[in-house]
Amino acid sequence: MSRRQRIVMTVIILGSFVYVILTQAVHMLDGLPGEPVHPEVRKFCSAMNKQKVNRGAENESSPIIYVVTPTYKRPEMVAELTRLGQTLSMVQNIHWIVAEDSATCSRPITGLLQRLGLPYTHLATPMPDVYRKERYVPRGVSNRRAALQWVRDYGKNTGVLFFLDDDNAIDIRLFEEMRSTETVSMWPVGLIGEYTVSSPVVKNGKVVGFYDGWPAGRKFQVDMAGFAVGVGYMKKQKKVTMPYIAGHEEDGFLKSLNININEIEVKANGCTDILVWHTRTAKNPLRNLNIESHQNDNIKVLTDNMKQLGMIK
Repeated sequence: MSRRQRIVMTVIILGSFVYVILTQAVHMLDGLPGEPVHPEVRKFCSAMNKQKVNRGAENESSPIIYVVTPTYKRPEMVAELTRLGQTLSMVQNIHWIVAEDSATCSRPITGLLQRLGLPYTHLATPMPDVYRKERYVPRGVSNRRAALQWVRDYGKNTGVLFFLDDDNAIDIRLFEEMRSTETVSMWPVGLIGEYTVSSPVVKNGKVVGFYDGWPAGRKFQVDMAGFAVGVGYMKKQKKVTMPYIAGHEEDGFLKSLNININEIEVKANGCTDILVWHTRTAKNPLRNLNIESHQNDNIKVLTDNMKQLGMIK
């Protein structure tokens, strides 16, 4: 190899090395892994700020709860959101933020939100394509990150932030438990992991650790539905984020809040009651139905409506 060739090869190697270092530096900006390199796409779909359904006089001095629900298109999507939305309809002074993993706004979701009559915000926030190629896909992160930004921009400082996935089941008593949250509050989540529960370990009224079947080196071994955050407290933090790292979304978010374990507010009767569950709806294949013999009866209209709801192809 000639001297010139050696110089060219050295330049190429050094250039590749610098490129890798710079790329990793961007991903690790501010010491936070899992941060996207490019801006995320966030589209506002629709919103309603006032309650349409008359449930009696609401206590306007009671802290508002911002319930964040990520979702994505699948046969069960509308069914799960309907079940969850009707539960939320029984809770006073909440604002439901539904963020879907889509580049466009789904009409069935908008229609459901408007029918329920809850104060809501509907966002379309697709996951960056680079993360869809990972072995373990960080689902729901783009949705929650968009909702976080919305709460930071528009949420009341006296409010409370709570992540509630569309496959969760919740006792409405939990909302009154979390409504007094000032910093970060926690409680058990049932039907999850090898222990069938994920819970803080509490001694003398203080959190001292976590009882969870998947520790994975996490400081905060909790499920997404197992905590709430005071909006005013969150806004005081320098950089609040949720990383695109599957299985470490909760841990990364809570670390960014600069909360110490012994400062966590204990709820649900000293973390002895289960008021929220990580239930899972059975997966249904996305079928293409043959209805050639039903062009003149109700089945044709029925299947058209099912297509609109994303239940079939």
